[in-house]
Amino acid sequence: MGKRKTFSIEKIILILKENEAGVPVVQLARQHGVAAGTIHRWKSKYGGMDVSEAKRLKELEEENAKLKKLLADTMLDNMALKDVLSKKW
Repeated sequence: MGKRKTFSIEKIILILKENEAGVPVVQLARQHGVAAGTIHRWKSKYGGMDVSEAKRLKELEEENAKLKKLLADTMLDNMALKDVLSKKW
């Protein structure tokens, strides 16, 4: 498999704006070297947003992922402590 391209949020928004201006998805996909499905996925996630909104969404997703990991770690620690405390000494 080839190397995956990663596009900045700014670039994704520009591609979506081209589509809104009437450029067909198939043409955009060929032009930017991505699958049409990728553009449709971007559309469902970022469609109608401007760059600042999309950046904020990405920041919130990253923060959410960190908080979920922190919660999972805390729950694991809690389970371990309960396990230790439940054993008879």
